[in-house]
Amino acid sequence: MTGLRPRVLIVFASRRGGTAGLVDMIGDALEAEGCGVIISPADGVADFYEIDAVIVAGSLYNSRWHRHASRFVRRNAAVLRTLPVWLVCSGPLDDSAAREKIPPTKQIARLSALVDARGQVTFGGRLQPGARGLLAHAMAKTRAGDWRDPEHVASWVASVCEQLQAR
Repeated sequence: MTGLRPRVLIVFASRRGGTAGLVDMIGDALEAEGCGVIISPADGVADFYEIDAVIVAGSLYNSRWHRHASRFVRRNAAVLRTLPVWLVCSGPLDDSAAREKIPPTKQIARLSALVDARGQVTFGGRLQPGARGLLAHAMAKTRAGDWRDPEHVASWVASVCEQLQAR
């Protein structure tokens, strides 16, 4: 560890801003647990200097993780294998993620194995009523809402911090 406070890099890829908001929740919860936090878009990470752990978050559409998140994991696999890593998905437009553990998609399972991730979690997503794009607009008519659960996020972050402290 780089000091008394573990420094966690949170990398994210977000199409409509819901995952970016989820990452802010994760960052706030990590800081409340005593961690230092650096948040960066997946295409903006320059280095891993003094980083103790990495969380990679991406939106999930049709069982596919945001391409910038998956590209970040593949391009940085060698360094990620040397750090504790967790993969985060945001997506279900209902409360299923808060009620039960959602198993990883095949793509997430492969990426998790590639970097020997400590874990993977799926949180509820968010879709705004006026979402743009043909599919998103059609879905928003019946599925608009915010299913990101701050209590679920805080509970998961506490388990991540326990693992970091055990290191």
